Amino acid sequence: MTAEFRQLQLPEDLCAAAELRYGRSFPSLEELLSFVLRELLCDGSARLNAAEERVIEQRLRDLGYV
Repeated sequence: MTAEFRQLQLPEDLCAAAELRYGRSFPSLEELLSFVLRELLCDGSARLNAAEERVIEQRLRDLGYV
């Protein structure tokens, strides 16, 4: 089964910033965007919202783990 692809246009500065920040973790901008879109489409019921993540991160920081 082969995947079909679409061509997108994105702002150059946004692409450059994403490549600079996440280039070590993803071999290409396409791989990064595919990952992000898949994550956004996942069932969010098991995921923490941003406020919960901040609370947990602060607790870990207070305990000296972060």
